[in-house]
Amino acid sequence: MANFSASDGCCPSVKNILLLDSEGKRVAVRYYSDEWATNVAKLGFEKSVFVKTLKTNARMEADIAILQDNIIVYKFVQDLHFFVTGGIEENELLLCSVLQGFFDAVTLLLRNNVDKREALENLDLIFLCLDEIVDRGIILETDASVIAGKVAIQTMDAGAPLAEQTLSQALATAREHLTRSLLK
Repeated sequence: MANFSASDGCCPSVKNILLLDSEGKRVAVRYYSDEWATNVAKLGFEKSVFVKTLKTNARMEADIAILQDNIIVYKFVQDLHFFVTGGIEENELLLCSVLQGFFDAVTLLLRNNVDKREALENLDLIFLCLDEIVDRGIILETDASVIAGKVAIQTMDAGAPLAEQTLSQALATAREHLTRSLLK
């Protein structure tokens, strides 16, 4: 079996996904490229991205910028700034699709209450969301409802009453209980 990586050029890829606050400080970030080998380099890139996009108004729709031979698509909401970075050769529409999927999944998971405080309180959901979207730079999913659904299943409280669970959560809980009873 072949071992592909995003840098092979075999498929579209993402170099990083950044979620920064309105002052340019990290809320949640994932890097999938060795282009920024140290934390200092990563922080420098984040500052450059923030400064470059600060004076734009990407509140309603995503905007695009080019910085250091990278395409950056971004969107702002409340006090959060969402960024997706790809190589200069990447398709901007695909990067926008990743950005929109991330933004919409976070919006679903935070129940339309997308702000820094809520994001920090639910950081685990945001990182699970990032893991569902991209793996080692390779884009896995861009459909927000699928992403949010997978994150919800991973974080589901198996102890919650069945009446308070969604159908898929209830089935997963029932399967877990059945498996436990069979193994006893």
